[in-house]
Amino acid sequence: MIRSLRFAFTMIELIMVILIFGIISMIGADIFVKIYDNYILSRSMNTLQTKTELALEQIAKRLQYRIKDSTIARLSANSPNYVFLSDANSSYEVLEWIGYSDAALKGRWNGTINAPGWSAFIDLDSPNTSRFGIDSPGSRFDYADAIISNLSGGDISLSNGGSQKPAIVMDGHVGDYNVSSYGWHPYVDNDYALQVSCRNFNCGTNPTLLDFNDTVSEKEIYEHYKLAWSAYALVPQCPAGINDDCNLTLFYNYQPWEKERLDQNASSAVLAEHVTTFRFIQMGDSVRLKLCIGENIYDNNISYCKEKVVF
Repeated sequence: MIRSLRFAFTMIELIMVILIFGIISMIGADIFVKIYDNYILSRSMNTLQTKTELALEQIAKRLQYRIKDSTIARLSANSPNYVFLSDANSSYEVLEWIGYSDAALKGRWNGTINAPGWSAFIDLDSPNTSRFGIDSPGSRFDYADAIISNLSGGDISLSNGGSQKPAIVMDGHVGDYNVSSYGWHPYVDNDYALQVSCRNFNCGTNPTLLDFNDTVSEKEIYEHYKLAWSAYALVPQCPAGINDDCNLTLFYNYQPWEKERLDQNASSAVLAEHVTTFRFIQMGDSVRLKLCIGENIYDNNISYCKEKVVF
């Protein structure tokens, strides 16, 4: 009688196999966890990059239409302390400027061409150009009035005597330049931002003529000008005692030449949340911006930073 032999694992071999599989499982699980963590981190960085770039792009689109000599840095939103941007240091948190109305400059279609709302030129030889007002050939202030009124929610008008007024800013201040003359809080004067309205408040009848609100003072009138209806400010708004997790807020629709100020009269919109760094510096005629946005991942703080130069 022949007996067949049967082979099986010994207890030690089974234990070794189970131990090996356990080690492999632990290594595999750790690999999968790291892969998932890297995915979450990569996705978060991509999201932060997109948010930072979009916020900077929105800032740049407004800053490129700034009146360069009007740009100031302020210590805080309600602070009376400000300096011309080129004189600012890192202690100044708020960037503020008067922007000219690019939308009104582009105007609208008149049936033949896209007519500008304001031409940016003054006829210095016209009898309508004096301390009482200006003649701006090629302008369609009726178009500009409609655009500005729509953008401001009806607050600003060239044709309504009871509304607040846009202002024109002359290009070419010489000698006596003083940034406070744009009307910044605390109000000194608005010699550089001159309130205007259409002749007899009728832009349709007088589409190229503007009257100064102040008809008494003598004025320096140059050939080129810009039409403005709002100032703008970028303000980091942080919780008490925290300076690295803030909202970067845009303030707009307020008029320094009407003695208005950003912390009391402006509309506002949040451009970016969880801002860890917002810095700015003037280099010649350009403004260099740095923006960092952060996020908390698994109790670890990560941030993405980007810089942009606006000419």
